Order: sequence, then structure tokens, then C-alpha cells
Amino acid sequence: MPPQQSLTRRADGYYGQFCFDADRKEQGEYSGNVIGIDLGLKSFYKDQNNKAVECPKFLRKAEKRLKQQRRRLSRKFVKGAKPQSNNYHKQKKRLGRVHLKFQRQRKDWEIKLARNVVASNDVMVYEDLKVSNMVKNHPLAKSISDASWYQFTQSLDYYGRIWGKAVVAVPTNYTSQGCSNCGHRVKKSLSTRTHACPIDWGVEMCCDTNAALNILKKGMAILGIDWQNSTQRHWGSGEKSRTTEEIIASAMNGQPKIVSNVVESVTRILSL
Repeated sequence: MPPQQSLTRRADGYYGQFCFDADRKEQGEYSGNVIGIDLGLKSFYKDQNNKAVECPKFLRKAEKRLKQQRRRLSRKFVKGAKPQSNNYHKQKKRLGRVHLKFQRQRKDWEIKLARNVVASNDVMVYEDLKVSNMVKNHPLAKSISDASWYQFTQSLDYYGRIWGKAVVAVPTNYTSQGCSNCGHRVKKSLSTRTHACPIDWGVEMCCDTNAALNILKKGMAILGIDWQNSTQRHWGSGEKSRTTEEIIASAMNGQPKIVSNVVESVTRILSL
């Protein structure tokens, strides 16, 4: 099949793109670690061990320069003039380059972060967030767009396939409300940052950590694994259906025993 070709115009020039089908595989390093990822706005993500990664907020940092360039563009606009002056088009390119810079900064940061996460873990589980619906919340739309979770999860899937590791996306149902210890649902608002279970009085933790634990348990259950928040993990049969619309991003061959069990489970899920 011949490669697909395209010519793309950006604010800083033209780029030629050549797309062809290539099955890229690399030998990964396996540690036996698993991670549940709760994506958010206060922190970019928090895992089940309460480790948080702060969001760099590239768009917010570039806002002052964006406003400055937009004002300059507005001053050069002449109402009714067709075409606009050369100075107007030059300023338009300057504004485009500011947009391009923070977009590339964000993409570079998220790709590197995803690569590190996949390199450090054998199983990654994250929420299958519907970002297109979430940005309809106007007060949070800019922050959600600036976080760009979709780009990060796509990079997780990509490196998972390359290194033969399991990447699972789970539905978002009750991951924030459910208690990670007993399963009791505790209703919370977005401003509530602490999970306190009224049933199990000893359970009190950060909301994001609780959600990450629920996400990890859901993902491991999809793979047929009864996971507990300890060093002991019990491997089940993996007989699961796809009624919850899970997304299994990668399941390759050649892994050690701890990942081979996951591979068998993923293969059965995909075959249903």
C-alpha cells in the first residue's frame, strides 16, 4: 500500500506529512507495577499512591502574550478593506506562532510524561473521559482544553502498544463517588476535596486518590484480576464482557509472567 501524503500549513510554514503502515515493536522493561490514573484540573493526574503531577497550564501562561498580539492585530484591521494590508497579515502570523508555541510545549510535555508512565508500569488504567461533553461546562472549558487529557491518553495507548504493556480505559461511572474501601457511594460536589466514608469511619483520604483506587480496581477487574491495595495481587479467570465499553489499548507477547496473565485476559476480552 503506497504511503499517504499531505501538505499542512502552519503559522511558521509548510510541513509535508507521509503516512504509512508500520508495526513498531520494542522490548519493554517490566517491573510488576500497576497504576490507576485519575485525571483532573487541580493536578494533571493523581495515582492510587497519592502521587500528584501538576498541570503546567501552558495556555494560561501564554494568555498575556496572546492578548497583546490580539490587540495589535485588531489595530491593524481596517473595516471594509479587501484585502487587508500586509502589516495585518504579518501580525496574524505572529499571533498564530504564539498559539503554535504553547500547543507544541503542551504536546511535548504530555508525550514525555506518558512515556515515563508506561516505562515505569506494566498495567495502566485511566478513565475514558468524554472531553467533548465536558467542555460544554463554560466556566471550566478553558482549563479542560488546556489540560488536553485526550492527547495524554492517546500517548499512553501508543507506548503501551510499542512496549507490549496493558493500557485499559474504564467508564467514569461512580469512580469519584464510590468508596474505594467498602464501595459505598458518597455524593460529592466538585469543590469537595476529601473523601470521608460514613460507613467505614476509618476511611478518609483525598478525593482524587480515592477515585484513582476505584479506577485501578475497575481496570484490574476487566483484566480478570482481584486487586487489593497491597503488595498481594490475586489473578482471576478474566471472563469479562464489553458491556461497559472498555477500551483495551495494548496486549502483546513476550512479557514476564505478571504481564502474561494480563495478556491472556485482554485477548479473551477482545475476542468477545
